[in-house]
Amino acid sequence: MTRIARWLLSLALACGMQSALSVDPAAHYAQHCAACHGADRLGGMGPALLPESLERLRASELDSVLRDGRAATQMPAFGPTLAAPELQALARWLRTAPAAAPQWSADAIRASHVVMHAPGTLPARPVFSADPQNLFVVVEAGSHHMTVLDGDKLAPIHRLATRFALHGGPKFSRDGRYVFMASRDGWVSKYDLWNLAYVAEIRVGINTRNVAVSDDGRWVLAGNTLPRTLVLLRADDLSLVRVIDVRGRNGDVSRVSAVYDAAPRHSFVAALKDIAEVWEIPYADAAGKPLASLAPRAIVLDDVLDDFFFDQPYRHILGASRSGGGQVIDLDQGRKVASLALGGMPHLGSGITWELGGHAVMASPDLGQGRIPVIDMQDWRMVAAIPTNGPGFFLRSHENSRYAWADAMMSPRRDTLQVIDKQTLQVAGSVTPSPGRTAAHVEFTRDGRHALVSLMERDGAIVVYDAATLQEVKRIPMDKPIGKYNVFNKTTRSAGTSH
Repeated sequence: MTRIARWLLSLALACGMQSALSVDPAAHYAQHCAACHGADRLGGMGPALLPESLERLRASELDSVLRDGRAATQMPAFGPTLAAPELQALARWLRTAPAAAPQWSADAIRASHVVMHAPGTLPARPVFSADPQNLFVVVEAGSHHMTVLDGDKLAPIHRLATRFALHGGPKFSRDGRYVFMASRDGWVSKYDLWNLAYVAEIRVGINTRNVAVSDDGRWVLAGNTLPRTLVLLRADDLSLVRVIDVRGRNGDVSRVSAVYDAAPRHSFVAALKDIAEVWEIPYADAAGKPLASLAPRAIVLDDVLDDFFFDQPYRHILGASRSGGGQVIDLDQGRKVASLALGGMPHLGSGITWELGGHAVMASPDLGQGRIPVIDMQDWRMVAAIPTNGPGFFLRSHENSRYAWADAMMSPRRDTLQVIDKQTLQVAGSVTPSPGRTAAHVEFTRDGRHALVSLMERDGAIVVYDAATLQEVKRIPMDKPIGKYNVFNKTTRSAGTSH
């Protein structure tokens, strides 16, 4: 064979190989993924695979899951089946929105509804001896489980499987018996902590931000980013009541940034991601008498709110956008009353309050720079900016503790938490649970004696510290614990934790 012939043959082979590797990733999806994740990518036995569903998964993590599979799940490894360029093309395709926007109608919501235990059929007493008010629920993201933890014995009581990627903190009924969870791909689940059993589930959307539970125990409100809706459910069995299109006064539709219960006001409050409005949805009058309409009341703002924080009386919300601008909104007056000169990228949804020099102050971490801004809640001035190791996500304290704990999980010092004296506003100490490994999200026991830290790794742990001496007390192995939530602190709306 001549040199030219050999060159032509090699070129033909190369072209043929390239052609084999350039198969439409949609075809690979249909062949390998659709059976579990749905032909429309909306999910089935597996989670939804849409850009909104994958936004918190780093590109390298998605590549790894496609190549190596996911341990302890039915997700197989496609590394032996598909070549690296094919896997990369599939990953890029999954992060691309479908040509037609996915829909999730009221009929689809109703069709997804499952009741495992009808209201009133489970015993109204715990099946364990632990204090039901000092329980924690720990979200383990590594294998999509949740552990129920005894806050007195600091030991697990039960571990249960959850839907894929719980999003936003679980919410409790006022008595602490029920916990409501929302997954990133739209499933809302109700779990009976006293009986350690699921009660009901329903899929409210394709991508869900979070849920709120009314203080009177009647309603659950879910906020979606896809479709652009709020979904109202009955709290007893999660049956659908109403789908509310999120459409502003100018007719534009919006994703929901966050939705919370404003218990003293008997209302829900929702921030909208694409419209400069915040909505209040009353569910009872000032005397607590239930309202039938649950009609949204729109408050027009200067800028959109990505997240927000309530003051303790729940009259004001402090909101921030990703651009760093801050606003104070008086819910009674229905208008903005002050600007917050915060700068950076404040994470107000993780703010806390305490008394300093006779004034209530609020502090929150900064996602963009290493500092903790402290705001006077009388004149809304920033009275201090406490330097930290780097940008962090969570700030936590307790009424019985002199310290606030701040992580730096978005920086090279992600392994260390700093402990700040709430009166001197100085860093009083630090803890490093495991050098080089991410540590964040502190939550206190009911009495404030112990601070629980998440070691956010696949072979991670809940690391328990004496909240006064900062000495380690115990480690409880967990699979990438990302958040933990104490029943008493949440249901009493502790000033040291987010609501």
